[in-house]
Amino acid sequence: MAKADYYDILGVPKGADEAEIKKAYRRLAMKYHPDRNPGDKASEERFKEVAEAWEVLSDPEKRAMYDRFGHAGMGGAAGGGFGQGDFSDAFGDMFSNVFSEMFGAGRRGGRSGGPYRGADLRTVVEIDLEAAARGTTVEIEVPGHVSCTHCDGTGAEPGTKPVTCPGCGGHGQVRMQQGFFSLQQTCPRCRGRGTIIETPCKSCNGAGRVRQDKTLSVKIPAGIDTGDRIRLGGEGEPGQGGGPAGDLYVQVQVREHPIFHRDGRDLLCEMPVSFTTVALGGELEVPTLKGKVNLKIPAGTQTGKVFRLRGKGMPGLRGAEPGDMLCRVQVETPVNLTAEQRELLEQFESLIGEGERRHSPHASSWLDSVKGFFDRFTS
Repeated sequence: MAKADYYDILGVPKGADEAEIKKAYRRLAMKYHPDRNPGDKASEERFKEVAEAWEVLSDPEKRAMYDRFGHAGMGGAAGGGFGQGDFSDAFGDMFSNVFSEMFGAGRRGGRSGGPYRGADLRTVVEIDLEAAARGTTVEIEVPGHVSCTHCDGTGAEPGTKPVTCPGCGGHGQVRMQQGFFSLQQTCPRCRGRGTIIETPCKSCNGAGRVRQDKTLSVKIPAGIDTGDRIRLGGEGEPGQGGGPAGDLYVQVQVREHPIFHRDGRDLLCEMPVSFTTVALGGELEVPTLKGKVNLKIPAGTQTGKVFRLRGKGMPGLRGAEPGDMLCRVQVETPVNLTAEQRELLEQFESLIGEGERRHSPHASSWLDSVKGFFDRFTS
């Protein structure tokens, strides 16, 4: 029985280019592969035909010989069976990008043992509101690692050096065969480094670095707020294999203040004022972050009144306008009155009652509203 034409087996014209042939082969090989058709002899035979056709047409020399002489020109070059390695080689490039990302093959330097950037570190510093307003410099202790001086960071005892990993040949990865898929994964023996240390350094136990805390001075700019971060480039963990160090991020926490409440760049201040001061008017000495200022209180000021002091709040970051100081009046009710004080207040109350609407306009308006409400409610 005459053998089928290889081009007919793959379903491509004789003038098909390499990409067309490979595409057709992959489609048919996936369709008829024994792993997908267990026990199906017809599929197995069809798969062998497809593999044989691919073996010839994917090789430029064999293809040229076949195009000229047909099956007679092949001799023993084709038909020798299809090995697992041939199939995986054909499919390898189709999945290489996906699996290299999954198992780390796409890292810097083309292998897992290449240079790595060090990890970033984070720490928190607490400062007072006054320090946040004027700016300050703080010193912080940062736990970290430095390159081992005993082995110069190699991890190997002086006089020895890391050797090429026999498991992966120094590539940091090994190829795993699963059915007709060829997968790459990090070498379990060297953990992707490409080398192994036979005689670890006694100081760092083969790590190439040792624990060492360091003290850093951090400049805190004026106007900084809780949650703001300052980046110190290169002050994180050291890199590996010659890679750059990571960064250190310092997160600022501004402590609560006993007088001021911060709202962005503005400062709020609850200001207790005596009954007589708001009734008669007067002047109060108000604290700010830049010193004391005198605030005039007009006669008849009501509780809850807010006075705005322009530019007396927090400074703005990066040249922004400073905030304001907002002083809210809280009328303080006298307590622990003497008999004489009580008598005077009672006299004052009787005098106020004679002209209630004129002296207490808010109370009068509120009472009128209450009276109207009850009238509607009872009608």
